[in-house]
Amino acid sequence: MILALDGSSIDGPAYTDVVGLARHAPAWLKDTVSVWSTYGLALFAVLMVLGWWRARRASATASVTALTVPFVAVVAHGVDAVRKLLVREDRPCRSLRVAPLDACPASGDWSFPSNHAAITAAAAVALLFVSRRLGWIAVVAAGAMAASRVWIGAHYPHDVAAGVVVGVLTVLLVMPAVRRHAGALAERLTVTRLHGLLAVS
Repeated sequence: MILALDGSSIDGPAYTDVVGLARHAPAWLKDTVSVWSTYGLALFAVLMVLGWWRARRASATASVTALTVPFVAVVAHGVDAVRKLLVREDRPCRSLRVAPLDACPASGDWSFPSNHAAITAAAAVALLFVSRRLGWIAVVAAGAMAASRVWIGAHYPHDVAAGVVVGVLTVLLVMPAVRRHAGALAERLTVTRLHGLLAVS
């Protein structure tokens, strides 16, 4: 069933307060948050590569778990995209007619849930299965990404909260199953052309 959610009735005032605060913030802070919100996903890619590189030096089984992290992030994005099409919540900059820091997305670019929040939350929690240190760095970065999406005016607070839930639930459904079968998957992949991805020989 397709809904037409009016997010402004949920936490529109909170969104307006954050965007107003952002507009009156120092220029360096505006620029820093905007750059992070736009390009911060690259950090998660780097953390995924580092996690895989470290796992590759441990064992083929650990490598399989590490290689699952980007897969989980893609799945979370897919789930999030489907929910966007089902809910069809207009961006807050359109519903509330405010001037956010970032350009207002085109009509039909739905707001609920936040893709950035879903992807980064999924990557962060999945990385905890690979490396606690990298995972906690990613968790902090994911929190900063979620906050930045409201700050620049791209999403309501409930959009990013829902995105985080989507990301976390995706990981909790996928990663435990992968870890249970990681040994068998590693054995199968070691006899394929992908064996170089699994462990240092």
